[in-house]
Amino acid sequence: MSDTSQATAAPKAERPGTFESLARALSSWRTASVVLLSFASGMPLGLVWIALPDWLRSMGVDIRVVGLITLSQAPWTFKFLWSPFMDRFAPPFWGRRRGWVAIAQVALLVLTLILAGVHETPDAAWVIGAIALAVAFASASQDIAYDAYVVDVLHEDEQGVAAGAKIAVYRAAMFVAGGGAITLAGLVSWKWTAIGLALLYLPMLVITWKAPEPEQAVVSPKTMKEAVWYPFLGFLSRHRSIEILAFVFLYKFADNLAQALLRPFLVDMGYTSLDRGLALATVAMVAILVGAFIGGALTTPLGLGHALWLFGFLQIFSNIGYILVAQSAVNRPLMYGAMGFESFTQGLGTGAFMTLLLRMTQKRFSATQFALFSSLFGIPRVFTGPISGVLVYGMGWTSFFWLTMAFGIPGLVLLQRFSPLGTREPQFTVREIEHKEPLGADGLAWRGLVGGLVGLAGGAVTLALLKALNALGESPDAGFDFGTPLAGLLRPASIGDWGTLLGLVAFGAIFGLLVAAVFAARHGAGADLANDEDAEPRSA
Repeated sequence: MSDTSQATAAPKAERPGTFESLARALSSWRTASVVLLSFASGMPLGLVWIALPDWLRSMGVDIRVVGLITLSQAPWTFKFLWSPFMDRFAPPFWGRRRGWVAIAQVALLVLTLILAGVHETPDAAWVIGAIALAVAFASASQDIAYDAYVVDVLHEDEQGVAAGAKIAVYRAAMFVAGGGAITLAGLVSWKWTAIGLALLYLPMLVITWKAPEPEQAVVSPKTMKEAVWYPFLGFLSRHRSIEILAFVFLYKFADNLAQALLRPFLVDMGYTSLDRGLALATVAMVAILVGAFIGGALTTPLGLGHALWLFGFLQIFSNIGYILVAQSAVNRPLMYGAMGFESFTQGLGTGAFMTLLLRMTQKRFSATQFALFSSLFGIPRVFTGPISGVLVYGMGWTSFFWLTMAFGIPGLVLLQRFSPLGTREPQFTVREIEHKEPLGADGLAWRGLVGGLVGLAGGAVTLALLKALNALGESPDAGFDFGTPLAGLLRPASIGDWGTLLGLVAFGAIFGLLVAAVFAARHGAGADLANDEDAEPRSA
């Protein structure tokens, strides 16, 4: 049949207008379930990141102990390590994803109730730290299953508005369990505050129970080997996959740099603690929530490609507000306007970007792939602080913010590679492979081993460099010392040092798997995994 006859036989359906597409997405129970469940995902983060350190310090716990207990946040960083297990196995109730979400929510409810029973004395600090670690593990597991559920259940035209709304609700939940919990504890007690937070998981369990199952049944990996290996191979068999991963890393880089030192920036500009609190805790938070919702809602009617370009330009341009603040005397309306505009554009970009991650993720491996993508997205936040400090020290605030705008350009260059300017929707197609001899297990193993060692060494050098830069910023007269932090990584002496070393080993292992998968994909493996063609219609 000719192309003309095909077009005649199957005319393209007319695309719904902006308001119609939004109305369809907002009226969907799938969208509502995804958005409401994000509240349960945000609460533990607010509790462990914000409320518990405040509680411990108010009990008189030594600040060094408080610092060590913040290591309980590690499961959110390393959640990709057990995500293949959750791709491979499914609980015997409530479906492949919702079952895991429910198990995690029950664990969070019980752990938060246990937290309420802890005596408020400095001697209880390590008990609180252990409970916080368990909360973080249960929360990270919930995030794995919840994010996979979002990928599996949403229709493409629902992804944008759901992504924006769930970010807004997620951050609101962080505020409730973080700053809100601190305020409530001051009025009543931490015991009753923790009980109240625990009880909030009960309506979340009801929503998990009633949430719809995906319309297509997806074939789970049959072995743990498939669950670990195939997510890498499936994605890397797509066209320009490496450039897409680099884009995930760099798209928000300018934002991360600019935001790393906003509090010291406002202090240096002469703004009071009240000014800073209002700007960062109210103006910025509201602007991000509104921006994320609007950005996600506009992504579908605009088209994902158009949204990434438009919001990407706005993200970069928004830093000019901080340049104006840096060149002015204390000017509160200007400062609040700059903070609000930059935060709003940050939210716009995040809404579109999270929609991209949903589109990129394959349903068969949604737990592992989305966990890896989100971890890659979060890496720049780790090292932008030390880099920003050194840059500001060397060039001043005005030049620094001009430079952050330049750092946003590489992300747009990479966007051009897989979604050229003017393209409505990026296409994730299978790479056309030249006929090469497939690599055997031994060939893949030694390539992966070399890649893992390179990743381990590169990670160690990067961390040591960041620590050296940070030390240089704090004590410029002491000079640049790279050897001491590098030796410290190789000879761990504290719990924190061992945690860092574990993180480096995990990074090296993931990097080795990535290298092996790249070589396997370039030799023709994984072409049948690159699309979700193994999804089977759910029987009635």
